[in-house]
Amino acid sequence: MSGPALLLAGAAITGSVSTASSLLAGIMISAAIGGPVFGVLLDRATRPGRLLAWALGVYATGLVAILASLGRVPVVVTILLAVCVGLLGPALSGGWTSQLPRVATGERLPRANALDAMTFNLASLVGPALAGIVAGVWGASAGVVVSAALICSALPSALTLPAIPKPAKSRPSPSVASDLAAGLRAILRSRGLARATGTSVISCAGQGMVIACIPLLGDSLGAAGYGAILLSVTAASALVANAILTRHPRLLAPDTIIWCSTIVLAAALVLLATDRPALVIAAMVIAGLGEGPQLTALFAIRHREAPGRLRGQIFTTGASLKITGFALGAGIAGPVADWSLPGALLTAAGTQVLAALGFAWHSRARRRAIVTCSPAPPGATVETDDR
Repeated sequence: MSGPALLLAGAAITGSVSTASSLLAGIMISAAIGGPVFGVLLDRATRPGRLLAWALGVYATGLVAILASLGRVPVVVTILLAVCVGLLGPALSGGWTSQLPRVATGERLPRANALDAMTFNLASLVGPALAGIVAGVWGASAGVVVSAALICSALPSALTLPAIPKPAKSRPSPSVASDLAAGLRAILRSRGLARATGTSVISCAGQGMVIACIPLLGDSLGAAGYGAILLSVTAASALVANAILTRHPRLLAPDTIIWCSTIVLAAALVLLATDRPALVIAAMVIAGLGEGPQLTALFAIRHREAPGRLRGQIFTTGASLKITGFALGAGIAGPVADWSLPGALLTAAGTQVLAALGFAWHSRARRRAIVTCSPAPPGATVETDDR
């Protein structure tokens, strides 16, 4: 809820879609720095739930501070405040999901992973709709306050996460910088992680472009608040798609879902650019069919590839990169949308195509490297794991 609520509040108070999208970009772009560092601290903590609760509380307080500054201080100051608050943004996503194997192990993990992704979709379904409803009834500012209160309501859940027992004989802990380097190496050296991370970040930039266009899409339907409700249409579609994956978690390989989802999203955005009400709604439904499974597949790949001692960092780093990509997309699309809404949406569609091409390029480059470095004897089959 907090993203759409901030977007609506920024547009309502400043009167500028460009300023509103810059505010949203500000609170998200700093995640690239905050995510990896928070992940290292989460991996080192013996009570990760307490650290997570602290991060949630500070983030909620920051949202209220941003709202209080809008219209009272220069816009640049408000955006800088948003950047500072955004350092803790990954705690709202990757911080939670990285703890899943501590409460769902073995054969329970694939289904739990799909259910976990569904909670994101459910929140995405209720949150934007609630932002639009609250903005319409009590004003855009009230939406930010309600979203901060909802984040605080998650504190008890964070505090109940299991503690990590300390080993009897502990070795000296490596420095934070060493752990950061180890986490980045783990992402880059794992073909599955590197490919899924790169593809999802580019795809998320395209999704950020759509978010920047949401107030204008809402205006085309009658009111800016309708734009937030459109996001709920996408989330509902994503929820249905993930419900199917929950019942059949091994229906498709996660790596296959990642690249297929970008093609689905590109098609949806081309349809969205027509700006016809019926087609806009249909496009948001199709977009959900891409977004929901993509998130489930991404979580599955991270759980599959992440080393246990670096799990928190890999999840928060991945989340921070996605958030940063989202922020860059929103920041770019704001001014473009002021000039041409269809132009911004077609740019977003092109970004999804770029994500699919990036996946294909990475797969081909890696396959060529495997064949070159490990020539097989005559008659043997080379396994490239090209799913």
